[in-house]
Amino acid sequence: MDKSKIIRDAATVILIRDKDTRPQVLMGQRGAKAAFMPNKFVFPGGALDAGDHDIPLADAGAEPCLTRLAERADASKAQALLVAAIRELWEETGQILGAPGTWPGAVPEGWEGFADAGFIPSAKGMAFTFRAITPKGRPRRFDARFFAVDAGELRTDIDDFSRASDELSHLQWIPLDDVRRFDLPFITEVVLAEIVGNLPDLGAPAQVPFFNNSDEESLFERLGGVGPLSAAG
Repeated sequence: MDKSKIIRDAATVILIRDKDTRPQVLMGQRGAKAAFMPNKFVFPGGALDAGDHDIPLADAGAEPCLTRLAERADASKAQALLVAAIRELWEETGQILGAPGTWPGAVPEGWEGFADAGFIPSAKGMAFTFRAITPKGRPRRFDARFFAVDAGELRTDIDDFSRASDELSHLQWIPLDDVRRFDLPFITEVVLAEIVGNLPDLGAPAQVPFFNNSDEESLFERLGGVGPLSAAG
């Protein structure tokens, strides 16, 4: 199977702390042998899994995020994308976005530590802020949704990464005014520019930027409105 021809749904979390003073973003470095974006500093995130559709959410998200997630996409995936973002954050950093509670039934594989800590996943405070499809020609392609979250929503010590997997190394809070010293993917720089432009507001924008590379032409559009650089602009 040629994975460069398959576009997988994905979800990414942009955690911001100290948004009113000197904002910092949580990032980690991908491995040198990674097939996708080796050595780059990235936000926690990854592909949607089939099991994400079956995970309960204590808070299932808010508007306008749910409407924007369903726009030009499969609406049935909206909640699963929120779950995927929470799961990837948990796996890659050990950080929890959740609400106190008991799981309704058996705890799915991979969520045991999350449940043992006494939490159910929660999308409270998650703002859908950006969508981007990986351009053609890359070894992996994703239709990624980016969610901005205030670090105050975390249920864990924001400086404790002891429960993180080894998928991302050098996990750290990077001041936004220093972040461009790091080796960042192009799309990460674009997303950060959008976030910085709206600070200290981390709420969901009325129109979500959409870097659309699904066809031959790259378009910068907006969900909820047409961007000035799109074909219809």
